Amino acid sequence: MDVSSGGGLGLSTSTDGSMKIWQTNNGEIRRVLEGHIYDVNCCMFFPSGMVVLSGGMDSQIKIWSVEDASCPVTFKGHQAGILDLAVVDRGRNVLSCSRDGTARLWDCGRSSCLAVVAECGVPINGMCIGVPDNTVNLGSHEEPPSDREVGTGGKLLLLAREDKKLQGVSVQSRTPIFVFDGSDAFNCCTFLSSMSVLAGTQDGNIYTLDVRNTRTPVQTLCKSGAPVLSLMPFGEGFIASQGDGTCFVLQQDSAQVLELIGPDYDPVYKVAAMDKLVYTCCRDGIIRKYQLTDL
Repeated sequence: MDVSSGGGLGLSTSTDGSMKIWQTNNGEIRRVLEGHIYDVNCCMFFPSGMVVLSGGMDSQIKIWSVEDASCPVTFKGHQAGILDLAVVDRGRNVLSCSRDGTARLWDCGRSSCLAVVAECGVPINGMCIGVPDNTVNLGSHEEPPSDREVGTGGKLLLLAREDKKLQGVSVQSRTPIFVFDGSDAFNCCTFLSSMSVLAGTQDGNIYTLDVRNTRTPVQTLCKSGAPVLSLMPFGEGFIASQGDGTCFVLQQDSAQVLELIGPDYDPVYKVAAMDKLVYTCCRDGIIRKYQLTDL
C-alpha cells in the first residue's frame, strides 16, 4: 500500500493479482490495475503521483499510468518474486529486491537493467534508499557510471536480508558499506535521518543504527514479540506494524506509545502516512484510516 505525494490517492495490492487506486477521502475505487500473475507483493507511487510501480511473485516489475491504467513498461530479469521497490529521485531509475537474493537498478526509459547493485545469496525482504551523513564513505566506482544512471550518487541502499543481516550498499559504486547481524531475519528497514536507520526482525526486535557506526545499535524490543512487518518515519519518531495486528506510533524522547487499534490479530502488512493521516493495510482485507490529532 502507498499514498500519493499529494495525499489524494491511495494504492493497494492484493493476493488476487490486482492493484487498486482509490480516493483517500472516501475509498472510492478509481482504477483497477491488472497484469501481474499471482500475488502483487509491493507497490508505490512515483513522486509525481501520476505513475505507479509494482512488483509481483511473477518476478516482474511494472510501471503503470494512473490516468488510464495502462502498463507501458515491464522489467524482467529477476529469477524469483519481487519483495520490495524503491524510486531513485524523480524516477528515471528504480530499484528492486527479490527472493533471488539480488538488488537491481533499472532504467525506466529503456526498460532495462543497469546493474546488479548487490548479490546476497539469500532473499532480500525489504529495502530503502536514502542520503547518509556526508562523513560516510560511499566508495568510488571503478568505471564512470552510465549516463542512464540519474541521481544514484551519494545514495545508500539498505537491504533487509533473510539471513539475519542488515546491509548497507552504495548505489553508485556498488560498494558494501556495512553489514549488521541481528537476532533473526530482517523484514523491513527505513531511514529516520541522514544518520539514523531503523530495521525490524522476524522475532519482534527493532534496531536503531547510526550509519556512521553500526557496531553499537540501540535495540527496541516490541512487547508482543511478533514479526515486525513495516516501519516508517513519522514526526519525531516512527510507526511500526507487526504480525499479530499490533500497530503503534513511538515518538523520540517520549515514553508514550500510541496504539492504532482495529485489526483482530491479523498481520498489519504496511503503513503509509500523509501529514496527520495514517493508513494501514491488513490480512483481513481492510484498509484503515486514522487521524492522529494529538501528535
